[in-house]
Amino acid sequence: MRDLDETDLEILRLLLSDARRPYSDIAEAVDLSPPAVSDRVARLEEAGVIRRFTLDLDRSQLREGIPLLVRLHLGPGGGTVGSVRETLLDAGTVEHVFTTAEADLVCYARAPDTDVGGWLADTLGPDALEDGTVEGFEVTLLSGVEWSPDLGGAAFALSCAECGNTVDSEGVAARIDGDLYQFCCPSCESRFEEAYTELKQGAD
Repeated sequence: MRDLDETDLEILRLLLSDARRPYSDIAEAVDLSPPAVSDRVARLEEAGVIRRFTLDLDRSQLREGIPLLVRLHLGPGGGTVGSVRETLLDAGTVEHVFTTAEADLVCYARAPDTDVGGWLADTLGPDALEDGTVEGFEVTLLSGVEWSPDLGGAAFALSCAECGNTVDSEGVAARIDGDLYQFCCPSCESRFEEAYTELKQGAD
């Protein structure tokens, strides 16, 4: 696997500031040819560093609802953190979900039609989540939201899907059932694939 370097980081910084920036502009900034930039962006996508290109919306131009920050305390009898996170993201009005070290979930959402109580009932009630999933929650009304992603001080550290160690130049990548996984060594790749196959056979 090719090492990711400072040029890759600079390409990411430029794309963060404007995801529609032409590759010719990026190439000039990083002293590469446009095809070389395209190749690096493709590799970053393949490695899972770039997941998608999105729009930065000016919500003042849209009907935006009421911005909320909701902290959920999950109960012992409900779903897993992962399943609740997916349910929240599928709600449509939830834009970001964060998991705290205490295994609470914090989500940023916009309650439509100024009906905060109705939105909470629809999103966190028994029709949306299994009984006992949410032990309690705290709601904070927000007066404004700014999102400013920054790579300051970031370094690449792809993690092995099997053992969690950092993947370096000796690492390998494998596509399993359409998903790309990174491994620090062929042994971890082999163990992961064996466990994956066993789980899949057990589910069939």
